[in-house]
Amino acid sequence: MNAEQHAAFATPGLYDRSGKRYSLDDPRWRGDDGSPLAVSALPGLRPEQIDTAERSLWRYHAVLPVPAARRVSLGEGCTPIIPVDWAGRRVHFKLEWFNPTSSFKDRGVSVMMSHLAAHGAESVLEDSSGNGGSAVAAYAAAAGIRAKIIVPAATSEAKILQCRAYGAEIELVEGTRDQVAKEAIRQSERIPYASHNWHPMFLQGTKTIAYEMWEALGFTAPDNVVLVAGAGSNIIGCDLAFGELLAAGQIERRPRLFVGQPENWATIADTFNGIDPARRGERIPTIAEGASIARPVRLPEAVEAIRRCDGAAYAVPETEIYAAVRALSARGLYAEPTSSVAAATLDHFIATGEIAPEETTVVVLTGAGLKSAEKMAAVFAGPGDDAQESSSTR
Repeated sequence: MNAEQHAAFATPGLYDRSGKRYSLDDPRWRGDDGSPLAVSALPGLRPEQIDTAERSLWRYHAVLPVPAARRVSLGEGCTPIIPVDWAGRRVHFKLEWFNPTSSFKDRGVSVMMSHLAAHGAESVLEDSSGNGGSAVAAYAAAAGIRAKIIVPAATSEAKILQCRAYGAEIELVEGTRDQVAKEAIRQSERIPYASHNWHPMFLQGTKTIAYEMWEALGFTAPDNVVLVAGAGSNIIGCDLAFGELLAAGQIERRPRLFVGQPENWATIADTFNGIDPARRGERIPTIAEGASIARPVRLPEAVEAIRRCDGAAYAVPETEIYAAVRALSARGLYAEPTSSVAAATLDHFIATGEIAPEETTVVVLTGAGLKSAEKMAAVFAGPGDDAQESSSTR
C-alpha cells in the first residue's frame, strides 16, 4: 500500500461523481454536482478482525466507517445460508427475511441510522415502496428519532402497517415510485433526508451480506451471487465488499453477479445489455413491487459493478416471477415476489449455461412473503396456479 492509499484508508471521506471530497461529518445526502455520494476506499477484513462475540453485522465493525460504540442495532445480519436442491444441483439461498423487519434493508439502515444518530439527528425523512420504509421506521424508533415515510399509495398494506406500528408518520402519494422520490426530495428542504437509495452509509451496511457469504463459505468467495435489483444497493454492496476483500488478498477473484429485474422495470439490466430502457414503453405495474424503480440514482455504479465482475443481467418476464414464487414455496421458502425475481434469474442463467453445476452459487432472497400478503394471494389464488411452473420444480 502506498502512502496515498494509506492516508485514504486512515481518513475515510465521501466523494461525488465529480471527484469532490467531503467529510464524513458533513450532513449532506448528495454532492454539489447533484450526484450520489460514496465512501472512499476502505481496507478489507481479515478473519482475525471479525468480532466473533457479536452476533450481528457489527461483527464486521472493523470495515464500517461509523462508531460501533454508538450503534443502533436490532440484531440485524448473520442470516442463514441454506443449501437447496435446485434443478438437480446444490444451490445456496441466503434468507434475508431473518433480519429484524424481515428484509435485507435492515443492514443498510442500521449503519445509516447509527451514523445519523451519532451526528445528532432528531428527525428523518424516507421514501420507500415498503421494506426500506419499514426498516427506517424501526431503527428510528430504536434510536429515539422521529421518522416520516412517504410511500406509493399502492404499497402492500402489511408494509404500511409495519411502518405505522413503529410510530412513523406515513404519507401516501399517488403515482409511480419515482414520483414518490421526487416528493421526498422536495420535502427534504425542511426534513433531513435519510433515503436508503441516496445515503452512502446505507451501502456500507448492505456490503456486510457479502462478508457473511465469505465467512460462511470458509473465508472463500462463491463463484456466483444471484440478486434481484430495484435501485441496485445489493449489487453495489457486494461489489464494495468483494473489492475490499480482493484488495486485502483475502479472495482470489470477484464472484460473478447475476442480476434480475422485472422486465418492465429493468433499467439496470437493459442498460447493461445495451438496450434503451425507454423502448420498454409504458411502465406496467409488476407483482415485484419492491423492484419497480425506473430511474435508479446509482445506475452507472450498478452497471459498472456487474461489468467489473464479468456478470450478467436479465429482464425477468412476469410469468417467470410467478413461477419462481411457487418454486420457492414448494421448498418451504416463503419469499415475497420481489425477492423471488432472484430465483427466476437463477433459472434463466442455469438454462443458458452461464451458471455451471459444479460452481458455488448463492442466491439472495431479500424479503418474506408475509410482508406481501396481497401479492402472495394473487400468486396462489385462482385458475392457472399449476400452469406456470418453473423447470426447477419438475
